[in-house]
Amino acid sequence: MSSHLSSSPRRTLNERQAETVEKLFAAASQLLDEVGHEQMTIRMVAQRAGVSPATAYTYFASKDHLFSELFWRLFSAPPGLSLTARTPQARAHQVVTYLAGVIAGAPTLAAAVNKSMLASDPEVERLRLAIGGLWLQYFRDAIGEDEAVLQTLGFAFSGALLQAGMGLFSYKDLADVLGSVVDVVVGEGGDAKSSRRLLR
Repeated sequence: MSSHLSSSPRRTLNERQAETVEKLFAAASQLLDEVGHEQMTIRMVAQRAGVSPATAYTYFASKDHLFSELFWRLFSAPPGLSLTARTPQARAHQVVTYLAGVIAGAPTLAAAVNKSMLASDPEVERLRLAIGGLWLQYFRDAIGEDEAVLQTLGFAFSGALLQAGMGLFSYKDLADVLGSVVDVVVGEGGDAKSSRRLLR
């Protein structure tokens, strides 16, 4: 079974099912680049993967679900994030640089998921919570247990992602935009008291 699939927040699959899902993921990734997220359909993905539409819908409840799970795989795949800096501010910079780099490396998927992650589909909600939880854990590992600062960084990151999807700046600019937020919110010292003062 693929390491990508084993980290995915879905039910346990046997080897044959896992292979089918991998084919669907590969087909969806290709079609995203070829036709874009608005034109792509589950039926097209199934045809490219060599399976029936009914089989594809067994694994993905909707196109939004498929895009959201592809997005989850970007962040759950190894090697992942390694925090090596000495200060909370520098580690927070490592987090935003890593996350922004992953997103900038898949701009068509990022554009697709900007809409899909807002869907009311229960499968999308599950993945939205998993992705948000993973991002929050990265920041928690970087700066510690200051919930006010963590919440602010989470809001800033999701807001910046939405603005990039709206075309206000490019995905390649995400790291610089969020780096400025880190400098304001975490500060040079990165301690909880100074961070909370900035948020008042």
